Amino acid sequence: MERIIQVKKNHEKKFQEGYPLLFPEAVKSTRPLQKEGDLFRLTTQKGEFVARGYYGKQNKGIGWILSQKEEEAIDFAFFLRKLSAALARRQKFYFSEETNAFRVFNGEGDGIGGLTIDHYNGYYLFQWYSKGIYAFHDEILRAFSQITVSKGIYQKRRFQSGGQVIKEDSYVSGERCDHAFSVLESGLSLNAHLNDGAMTGFFFDQRQVRKQLMNRYAAGRRVLNTFSYTGAFSVFAAKGGAQSTVSVDLAKRSLEATKENFRLNEIPLEQNEIVVEDIFHYLARAKEENLRFDLIILDPPSYSRSKDFTFSAQKDYTALVEQALPVLSKNGIILASTNCSLFDMKEFQEMVKKAFRKFNRRYQVLESFQLPVDFPIHGSFPEGNYLKVFYIQHTS
Repeated sequence: MERIIQVKKNHEKKFQEGYPLLFPEAVKSTRPLQKEGDLFRLTTQKGEFVARGYYGKQNKGIGWILSQKEEEAIDFAFFLRKLSAALARRQKFYFSEETNAFRVFNGEGDGIGGLTIDHYNGYYLFQWYSKGIYAFHDEILRAFSQITVSKGIYQKRRFQSGGQVIKEDSYVSGERCDHAFSVLESGLSLNAHLNDGAMTGFFFDQRQVRKQLMNRYAAGRRVLNTFSYTGAFSVFAAKGGAQSTVSVDLAKRSLEATKENFRLNEIPLEQNEIVVEDIFHYLARAKEENLRFDLIILDPPSYSRSKDFTFSAQKDYTALVEQALPVLSKNGIILASTNCSLFDMKEFQEMVKKAFRKFNRRYQVLESFQLPVDFPIHGSFPEGNYLKVFYIQHTS
């Protein structure tokens, strides 16, 4: 049964113009919404139709708008249309000879907030971000199976307390692939793992940034890759002709994972060091030892905690740049990146600018990036464009 909820007068225009995320402060009462997965009809105070969506708790929202067409039902046919349209927009990726790992469905950008689907060389990974969208998983998976052929399907249910992934077997259907396997990105090989915790090995949204690192910035440079995870940036830097790379990450498992990505691309380890250490300790040590790098990659998680440090991109990114600058060589480049959605590109640039100003250093923004084409953004939801990247060169 469709629930009726009323939008407050001061928020009517926002939703009439297409804003897709329902938040509790926008509605007169949330009492009609009894369980996640309930469909709702959003109306004005006068009872006029505004939109239709589903109830599902995710981040700051309590649901997503799915349609502004009063006559459009949210059913199997609806999901089939949305999935078909998204796949049609990605056709060129399926014919690429150099990349076979990409996003085929990007939440509200493709019309269904709370759901993403990624393609890994014939396998698909569904990620459900609330119990609300997961309530429709049978219909969505059935619709998807009608329009695609896959080797196998895996899923991650990201709606445990605090937005964590539920620890479970991620396999759904088709061939099992519970071991690491390689996929292609821009002609290079990277390992992926679909059934090993929350992460899969690397992030598609940085594809353009890595390619540009390889093609334009890495040659001849000494590269420091912080928060290196499985070393994807280091692999691209090495293949781009870097003089050397140092990959630093606190997680012990990063060591073997990074080694394996180097091995897949036939890159010797002699000039490519892998360090398991807290990045803040490493930067302090590098400063004491007068180490210098020509290119430093700063791509931290939005939030992380170690024994000695708690890092929040919103509060601490400036301090991170401040710690990196003493080990940046003259005319060196910082690849400044964040996936934190709590601030925009302009605010992010100000964070970086503040750090340079502290050291009385000048810089030039060489290039900037946001999400690639397989991560479409909803036109009325700019906060969905979470990725912010700058290549910044120290000039004096």
